[in-house]
Amino acid sequence: MDAETMKTEEYFAKIVFINASTLGTAHILLHSTSDAFPNGLGNSSGQVGHNLMDHHYGVGANGESDDFEDHYTYGRRPNGIYIPRFRNINDATKQKEYVRGFGYQGGAGRGRMYIAEGVGAAYKDSLTEPGKWGFGIGSWGEHLPYFENKATLNKDKKDKWGLPTLDIDCEFKANEMAMRKDMMNSAAEILDKAGLKNISTYDSAPAPGFCIHEMGTARMGKDPKTSVLNGNNQLHDVKNVFITDGACMASSACQNPSITYMALTARAADFAVKELKKGNI
Repeated sequence: MDAETMKTEEYFAKIVFINASTLGTAHILLHSTSDAFPNGLGNSSGQVGHNLMDHHYGVGANGESDDFEDHYTYGRRPNGIYIPRFRNINDATKQKEYVRGFGYQGGAGRGRMYIAEGVGAAYKDSLTEPGKWGFGIGSWGEHLPYFENKATLNKDKKDKWGLPTLDIDCEFKANEMAMRKDMMNSAAEILDKAGLKNISTYDSAPAPGFCIHEMGTARMGKDPKTSVLNGNNQLHDVKNVFITDGACMASSACQNPSITYMALTARAADFAVKELKKGNI
């Protein structure tokens, strides 16, 4: 359907990749019903729309430093730091309170002194005086897949194109909440060990969706009864349909996921072409 003219057209292909972003892909699958798939395309497992995930973040710590007073930066700094996951890697790092883990992203910057107040030349001149260096790290944690975290069609509320809208029911649960405490406290501990001062912690507790790393809703798996896609991102039920966006993810892990989608897409496209040449599709 053309978004402007409302005109509908049909397109046909031997291979179809549905990559409308996690929620968009779930919407398309759920809305694509037929006698063969009354609950949505490729949804014989009943898993489409379920296991919705997003990284939980917005928690970490900041500190100040008395060092590097003779150093300053100009323009946009092109670098930051990344601390890979270090929890629940082995027996030595196993946590009793939660499973899986998180990573940190962070960086340093230098503030202003704000010596003068008010308006005028003195105030503007004070803004050119550098203050202390500050360093902060924020966490991105794994959101476990829960069947009850889901997107479903709302056939009573239509969008401007006359299509059913999506109802989204998703929350962070006990495992994520326990992890967040460690995400915050460990951030403060790291900054303290690094020599930072006046350390402060924060947890803004954003809801799922704020991180914009939506995943799940058409997860990969070996068992067609409990998953939507096989290991090649191919629908168990419809062999010429592939999904390689965030909908395919069986776990959110804790890394930024887009490069993973790109790698899965390259692999699935190669597989699909080979299967087409073999006559399997």
